Amino acid sequence: MAIHSCILFFFFFIFTFSTTCFYARSLTEPLKGGFSVELIHRDSPKSPFNNPTKTLFQKLNNSFHRSLERVKHFYPTTKATENTPQSVITSNQGEYLVKYSIGTPAFEVMGIADTGSDLIWSQCKPCEQCYNQSSPLFDPSKSKTYKPVSCYSRVCQSLGQTYCYSDTDPNCQYTVSYGDGSHSQGNLAFDTLTLGSSADSSVAFPRIPIGCGVNNAGTFDTEGSGIVGLGGGHVSLVSQIGPSIDFKFSYCLVPLFDSKSSSKLNFGANAVVDGPGTVSTPIISGSVDTFYYLKLEGMSVGSKRIDFVGDSTSDDEKGNIIIDSGTTLTILPETFYAKLESEVAANINLERVNITDQILSLCYNSGGHSAVEAPPIVAHFSGADVVLNSLNTFVSVSDGVLCFAFAPVATGSIFGNLAQMNHLVGYDLLRRTVSFKPTDCTKM
Repeated sequence: MAIHSCILFFFFFIFTFSTTCFYARSLTEPLKGGFSVELIHRDSPKSPFNNPTKTLFQKLNNSFHRSLERVKHFYPTTKATENTPQSVITSNQGEYLVKYSIGTPAFEVMGIADTGSDLIWSQCKPCEQCYNQSSPLFDPSKSKTYKPVSCYSRVCQSLGQTYCYSDTDPNCQYTVSYGDGSHSQGNLAFDTLTLGSSADSSVAFPRIPIGCGVNNAGTFDTEGSGIVGLGGGHVSLVSQIGPSIDFKFSYCLVPLFDSKSSSKLNFGANAVVDGPGTVSTPIISGSVDTFYYLKLEGMSVGSKRIDFVGDSTSDDEKGNIIIDSGTTLTILPETFYAKLESEVAANINLERVNITDQILSLCYNSGGHSAVEAPPIVAHFSGADVVLNSLNTFVSVSDGVLCFAFAPVATGSIFGNLAQMNHLVGYDLLRRTVSFKPTDCTKM
C-alpha cells in the first residue's frame, strides 16, 4: 500500500513458522502459466486519486514530497535536511494502485500496492468510525465466504498486536498504527480474495486473512480503501498465495505519465525474470522482515566508481538499501549523495539552474530537450550491475528544466521507482533474490 507517508512503526503479524504454514493448505496447486494484473499509477487518468486540475509537474512535485515522507515509513527516526521542504504527512503515499475483490460474490475495491507493507486491509461495514470514502464499503454480511478468525485459533494466537474480547466477542481483532496518528482497527477474517488478470479473467484465492477495518481514522485518502501488502512478511499477499505462484512476483513500470500503456504486476510463471541482460542480487535479512533489503556496493558515473558510504547508525550494515515501488525518488545518505551529485555535475555540460520550490538540487536548463546527455549511472548491487539511463536518473520538473532524481537524507537509503522504470523487476522469495532486466515496459 503499497503505505505512504503513513509511517508504520511496527509490523505486528509475526509468525513463528515458515511461509508454508497452514494458509497454503487452502490454496490450489501452482497456477499454470501465471497471471498478471494492472498497476495503476496514482496520478494516471485511471486512478481515483488523479486530480485533473493539477499539471503533470505539480503532480510530480507532490510525489517528490511523498518520497521524503515515505523515508520515515522505513526509517522512523530519519530527519530531513534543514533545507528540505516538508509536505503534510498523509497515510497512503504508495504510488501504485491495484484493483482486487473481496468475498463471494466478489466486491471490487481499490487498494494501494505496497512492497513496504504486509497486511491486506480494507474499510468495512458497519463502520464504528471510518474516514470518508467515496466508493462503497465492503459489507462482510453479504459475503458467503467471510469467516471471522477465532480468538482461539493458531492464526490469532500467533500474531502480535491482536486482541480479543472473549467474554463478549470470540473473534480476533487487529490494530495497526501509523506515525502521523492514523490507525486502522477491526476484525481479522478469512475470505476469498480475487485478482483480475490482464487476460480478462480472474484468479480467486480462498481463505486469505484480511483486515476488515471498522475503526479507521487519520489522513487517509477518500478515494482509496486500504492497502495490499506485497512485502516480505508472512501475511503479505505474496506470502499468503505463495504456494500457488511459486513465491514469485514481478512488475514492469512504464515511464511516468505514459497515457497509452499500463504497468504490470505479474505472479507465478509470468513473473520469471531471465534471459539476456538479466542480473540478480540477494535479498538480505534486515531488522524488519517486511522490507526488501539489498546491498549497494557503490555507483559509477561513466568510468568513475563511488563506493557506497552509509550512515553510522544503520542497523542493517549488510543490507544497506531498501528497494521500494512506492517511493518515487532514490534516497541516499548525505555523504554518499554529495559525492555522486558532484561526479554527475562534472559530466554534464548544460546551464545549471536553481529551482526554489523543488526539493531536487541538481537541475539544468534542458534547452527544450526531454533528456540530459550524461553518461549512464550504474548501481552496483552485490552480484548485479543495474544500468540506469537518463529516464531513470533525470526527471522533468517544469518546462525546460530537468533535475537529478536522487535526494539526500540523514539516515536511510531507498531505491525508488523512477530508477526501476523500464526494468522488469522480479522477486523470488524462495531463492531470496531480486532480478533486473532492461525492458520496454510499454510493450509488455
